[in-house]
Amino acid sequence: MKKKILILVVTYNAELTIGKLLNRFPKSVLEEATEILVADDCSQDNTYKIAIDYKNKKQFQKLKVIKHKQNKGYGGNQKWGYNYAIENKFDIVVMVHGDCQYPPEDVPDLIKPLKQDKADFVFGSRIAGQPLKGNMPLYKFIGNKFLTFCENLAFRTNLSEFHSGFRAYSVSALKEIPFNKNSDVFHFDSEIIIQLIIAKKRIKEIVIPTCYGEEKCNVNSIGYGFAVLNLILEYLLQKYNIKKYDKFNIK
Repeated sequence: MKKKILILVVTYNAELTIGKLLNRFPKSVLEEATEILVADDCSQDNTYKIAIDYKNKKQFQKLKVIKHKQNKGYGGNQKWGYNYAIENKFDIVVMVHGDCQYPPEDVPDLIKPLKQDKADFVFGSRIAGQPLKGNMPLYKFIGNKFLTFCENLAFRTNLSEFHSGFRAYSVSALKEIPFNKNSDVFHFDSEIIIQLIIAKKRIKEIVIPTCYGEEKCNVNSIGYGFAVLNLILEYLLQKYNIKKYDKFNIK
């Protein structure tokens, strides 16, 4: 049976890149996807207008564009999108960033293990490739490697990174984890991986190119790093029955 696939484009202040991103989706993705949903997180620029104009100009019926009335945050926007996927009975939801930092051309490789029922969650790893050649700043490369080392040690995993925003989920797996209890900011990405690990879901990774350009980064790297380290502490406190956290109470 053909899978019902949602491409979720989370975006904020991406007027310079949103049109380019939509143009880069390969024909196979445009044909296979049931819906491509641009979720504009109350941008202060013309992101929404440009996406709407693109839809009208291309007469692209599968493209849906919404704009939140209030900023939900990076994690909050994902929560909204994943709930949308569940409510509308999709089988697979793919997250792509609207700033072109991740390659929409690689969506077919990302969803392949899910279509074959060989994974519950697949992400594109930059670290497994050549991130520095893709202009990843050295401090981000070092930070990513350090945090991933700590996470692998704590969670007993062997992932090349935990911090990629290019992801595809089985919607049935999302139904089984309390992702709505996660944060609304950037470390949502790590929280949901921890939940999938606790739930013993199958995690796969593919190698993707790193594409750092002139896009504006909204992440406070130091704050993000400490937030991830705090998540590791919370996980260990939960694991050893010292303190309980609702978001990690998964049967």
